[in-house]
Amino acid sequence: MSFFNPQFINNIYSNDLPIFITMKLKLRSIFTISRSLGLLLILLTSLFFVRCRQKEVKKIARDVTITPKNAVTKLLIDSMELEKYITDTKLDDSLALRLRNFYNSRNFQFAWLTEKGLAEQTKVFYALDKSYDSTSRDSTKNDIALRNQLSGLISKDTVITAVTPSLIKLELELTQHFFSFVTNAYAGKVDPAALQWYIPRKKIDAVALLDSLVAKKGAGVEEWEPVNGYYKTLNKELIRWYSIQKRGSWPQLDLAELKKIKEGDSAAVVLQLKQRLIDFGDLSAEDSTSNYTPAVTAAIKKAQLQFGYGQTGKSDRALIASLNAPVESRIQQMLINLERMRWSPLMPDGKLILVNIPEYKLHVFEAKKEVLNMGIVVGKAANQTVIFSNTLKNIVFSPYWNIPPSIVRAEIQPEMRKNRNFLAQKNMEQYGFSDGLPLIRQKPGNTNSLGRVKFLFPNSYNIYLHDTPAKSLFSEDKRAFSHGCIRLAKPRTLAEYLLADRPEWTTEKIDKAMNSKKEIWVTMKVPVPVIIAYFTSWVDKNGLLNFREDIYGHDRKMAEQLFPIK
Repeated sequence: MSFFNPQFINNIYSNDLPIFITMKLKLRSIFTISRSLGLLLILLTSLFFVRCRQKEVKKIARDVTITPKNAVTKLLIDSMELEKYITDTKLDDSLALRLRNFYNSRNFQFAWLTEKGLAEQTKVFYALDKSYDSTSRDSTKNDIALRNQLSGLISKDTVITAVTPSLIKLELELTQHFFSFVTNAYAGKVDPAALQWYIPRKKIDAVALLDSLVAKKGAGVEEWEPVNGYYKTLNKELIRWYSIQKRGSWPQLDLAELKKIKEGDSAAVVLQLKQRLIDFGDLSAEDSTSNYTPAVTAAIKKAQLQFGYGQTGKSDRALIASLNAPVESRIQQMLINLERMRWSPLMPDGKLILVNIPEYKLHVFEAKKEVLNMGIVVGKAANQTVIFSNTLKNIVFSPYWNIPPSIVRAEIQPEMRKNRNFLAQKNMEQYGFSDGLPLIRQKPGNTNSLGRVKFLFPNSYNIYLHDTPAKSLFSEDKRAFSHGCIRLAKPRTLAEYLLADRPEWTTEKIDKAMNSKKEIWVTMKVPVPVIIAYFTSWVDKNGLLNFREDIYGHDRKMAEQLFPIK
């Protein structure tokens, strides 16, 4: 009944008056409850914000143990000057907290300037910053005025006798710029998860990093930089390629002409080929003749290795297409992979399994050195192997293959409808139902799709390393054939390596376990970290610059963010 209904109004003054009073009391109760709920909501909201504040980075207290007697410099910033700078420059809360923490930890001593002028760490940072800008070509992060000011101070002797507002501004601008530099140069500019990269991003404590740089006065900067060795070697190659770029676009190598040439011949196209092989680092720069020598054949094999092709020593369509790719595209490819390397965790001191999807290869490291590698098969473009990391905890010999629902639905069920003996013929069995689908698994044996052993690292993607009966696929250059899991060329070798700390697991015992009719589970004594990554350019342990095809299109997506069309 509406409150604006005339009949309702009449009822107020008639027999329905008690009903109206009752309704009024109920409404009053509702308002009372609403008011109580509102107060409760305010209370809970207050508690939520209190808890959020408790999770924030804790503010570092001012270190009052630093006094004029033990301070490294007499140049000091007034805390009010710091707060004024934070307000005037409108720094976000995170950056403001970093500045406060850094200067609290040193009781507001200057970090970049001393009484004698620029500190050594300032000159080192100036060089690092300049180098990053020249290699990354990221002009958006340049602070031209700050760099010019530093350049002027470096070029002349400077003695500081008093702290002035301009010096305080320079000091704080340098600290702010350092924090920005660390984010871009060492942590990366692009969000990895947005590009289907689910390896936890490397954590960097910028305040601790600056403390360390200042304490060491810039010494040992190569060891100080929080980047892995692959980043450093690829960055050096990038600098070399910038010098190649300055020569302008290179001519296209003519495949038809090169196919006519053999060892002992001489032609202008051979000279072009030699220069290209020199640029890629496959041939000595001293070879400047137009003669097709055995050294050229060896360089072609090296170039084929560089691109992941079979080493025939002959110029074929795939190799020449790779050598003809524009210089600019190779530079972009290196920049994309340098960004990925910024995200990547540092190499651990213990064991590490690294899978590089575009390389179709698994690498095992121990004490930061490669001790084992093998070919792999990865997911097709439609069933991409996920980029993530976890820890290998179990080895399963003679495994069952619990077939994923997607494969049961798309592949197994249609065959079961056509052939009632399909499961028996494929050494499979049904062991139940789930969500209307039969639960199917393949029993241990020679035809099992997982082969004779699998290596488990718990994850929600249902991805693991395993053996395979389809050994012939490892002879292919491009090996994206699986449903997403990673097939190994040498699974027994990996099992023997991982169980080397278990004396009872002899070669004979491993062989017996791999040929059992029942599953045998082994728990690792020390779990081993596994990283499934995606790098299309890197420098290998032999110093060879590598390039690979962007099989999943991840490079293309990154290029859209790193090199937007203006």
